[in-house]
Amino acid sequence: MTISLAQRRARLGARHFLAAPAATVEEAAGGVVALHATDPASVYLSAWARVRGLSVADVERALYEDRTLLRLLGMRRTMFVTSVDTGACVQAGCATDIAARQRRLLEQHLGTQGHPENVADPPRWLAEVEDSVEKALRARGIATAQQLVEDEPRLRQQLHMAKGKPYASIGNVTSRVLFQLAVDGRIVRGRPRGTWLSTQYHWSPSADWLPEGWPDVPPDDARVELARRWLHAFGPAPVADLRWWTGWTAAQTKRALSAVSPAEVDLDGTPAVALADDLAPVAEPDPWVALLPALDPTAMGWSVRDWYLGPHRPVLFDRSGNIGPTIWSDGRVVGAWAQRPSGEIVTRLLEDVGTEKTTTVATEAARLADWLGEARVVPKFRTPLEKELAG
Repeated sequence: MTISLAQRRARLGARHFLAAPAATVEEAAGGVVALHATDPASVYLSAWARVRGLSVADVERALYEDRTLLRLLGMRRTMFVTSVDTGACVQAGCATDIAARQRRLLEQHLGTQGHPENVADPPRWLAEVEDSVEKALRARGIATAQQLVEDEPRLRQQLHMAKGKPYASIGNVTSRVLFQLAVDGRIVRGRPRGTWLSTQYHWSPSADWLPEGWPDVPPDDARVELARRWLHAFGPAPVADLRWWTGWTAAQTKRALSAVSPAEVDLDGTPAVALADDLAPVAEPDPWVALLPALDPTAMGWSVRDWYLGPHRPVLFDRSGNIGPTIWSDGRVVGAWAQRPSGEIVTRLLEDVGTEKTTTVATEAARLADWLGEARVVPKFRTPLEKELAG
């Protein structure tokens, strides 16, 4: 069965809530499985693009009061915001493997890169420090990294990385121990220490943040469910796209898809898969335009992107593969935008989209500037065109 490019774009617009808005931030996050959260602003701006009338307070309420959304480390060792049930699948199906690899690496560094001296028994030392930090956090209920260092001085243990190299550095293990506890699902990132644009968070024990605990999902079952959700949101697509998005091994990807039993389809000569019960054509949505932020989940949902990027990749990505703010029209990227220090949202169309669409882009830019108000958003990863537009 062949699925056309027009159908892929129609599904993208409808299921990612870009052609028609979602009712809530939770629905918007579910439409793309997970919101990218490496850059804190992306969570809010991705939600803004998909939910009309949304406020910063609405997103904060979902994250920190209702706790229907959760910030956690997952696919490809990347930060995401997901629903709790999706988060449980991410934790079991992706984070557990990441945690094991990062633990081995940290133990190795503790034993060989310690400053002024190496740790004699890294696994035992790390386990003791983790338990101590978690105990201290339970006693406080909520804490910053600095407060936890005061409670557990061993977090000041230093590592001398790349010794003898021009880029050598000496740093405390604080962030790496907290990272390990978080990726193991023992602690969670709560409210930021500053504004909604801050990258520094308060920490809370998982048992306090999720009183009912993590839903118990076996790893294989978690990967099956993640594959199913990704295929609904991003399919049809080549298997390589799913493997890239999840960060799974080839064997893990194969086992998950074997359980899903997807249909094999053709994308203009490229083999791909789709959910077996999701092959019927979807209705073409009305024409639409969207301003999406850097690292938006739609732009970062596939590894093969030419079908929606066209020739515009060089100016829209940094050298590490991070995309900047983009302008979309009917399922493809047609331009870029940036915020200047004055607060103005400046846009540049990379192709002719017609007078009506050009006017809509200007309207959306004004709407975004009004929504941001005094806030200034500078992407964590700057791209060539974003830097040029920002001035």
